[in-house]
Amino acid sequence: MLSHIHQHLDEPLLVADLAALSCWSRWQLQRVFQSETGLTVAAYVRELKLSRAAAALLGGRDRILDLALRHGYDSEVSFSRAFKQQFGCSPLAYRKRGLWVGLRQPISQLGPRGLGEGKWLQVRVETRPAFQLLGVRGEIRGLFAEQPDFQQQVPAIWQRVQALPGGEQLNGLPLLGVSDLRAHQDEAHRFPYWAGIAPSEQPEEMPLTLTGAETLQVPSQTYGVVTHQGPITLLPQILSWFIEQWLPQSGYRGLDGLELEAYPANYQGKAQDASMSYWLPIAPLP
Repeated sequence: MLSHIHQHLDEPLLVADLAALSCWSRWQLQRVFQSETGLTVAAYVRELKLSRAAAALLGGRDRILDLALRHGYDSEVSFSRAFKQQFGCSPLAYRKRGLWVGLRQPISQLGPRGLGEGKWLQVRVETRPAFQLLGVRGEIRGLFAEQPDFQQQVPAIWQRVQALPGGEQLNGLPLLGVSDLRAHQDEAHRFPYWAGIAPSEQPEEMPLTLTGAETLQVPSQTYGVVTHQGPITLLPQILSWFIEQWLPQSGYRGLDGLELEAYPANYQGKAQDASMSYWLPIAPLP
């Protein structure tokens, strides 16, 4: 079903027609699809079509009306209304801004090498503006090293930043981990890992002071973003899928840059319903 949707996004995709291609009634298809993906069929199709339209806005000079008609809308008004609902701005404003923001990618199923069949993942493409990280750094051996140690070293680095004078202020705030893959790694595949916070992304009424912390300048970058739901110990399987399976088929290439881990306030990494996101630097293939 997903393959059919992905291969026919330039055509009308009605729930009744999709149900006729499946083994389910319309009601059964809607129920199964939403149970498995968290989206209705119509919402999923709309997300992907509007994401294609957004990419076309940035990559070409087509009139907005032409894009509207091409992606299944009968007027520029209805297209603009749906576009603003998904992206928070009009098509014209999106084109003027010139940033890849909020582009939804097709849902993929995580295979048996990861967390088993039945887990569905959707990547989005976002451009994040430059920011400054305040925190501490250490060195780790990452996922693809012969002897990875990140599962031991990363928690230790987070303990260091929380032990700084003022570290208690981090409780209840969104946090960021940064893997710096810009420099050539040594023979042991070690690279810097930062644990900290982006002060510019915190409420103004909560000034933050971390005595002894260092700063890292993170440039503006386009990322592929995947959300991981579940214990943090399972994140490596998600990253393996992200890099080994999603990226080669995505139309993007990976970059040696700063990879981000975004943790919400009050994140509990051992919880089954824990949710965080991983940001992988990417660029469109030529």
